[in-house]
Amino acid sequence: MIDSIEIIGLAAAILTTSAYVPQAYKAWKTKSAGSVSLTMYLIMLTGVVLWLIYGIYLNSLAMILANIATIVLTAIIIFFKLKYK
Repeated sequence: MIDSIEIIGLAAAILTTSAYVPQAYKAWKTKSAGSVSLTMYLIMLTGVVLWLIYGIYLNSLAMILANIATIVLTAIIIFFKLKYK
């Protein structure tokens, strides 16, 4: 069973991870990612991978799910940045 603290973590994960959706959607829809900072997203991707490792170590469902989703969304944004140069 998931405890109440993990539910708070899952809520935070949903909110912070979903913040990447509009940027990914905009890049896909407009076929442009010129205003996206590649350096920022590469640093972010590295940090999120480390958070995922940490979440796995702690066996935190919220951290694991959020970071997997964020890795996917960040990778999509980086892909569009490189594709639509």
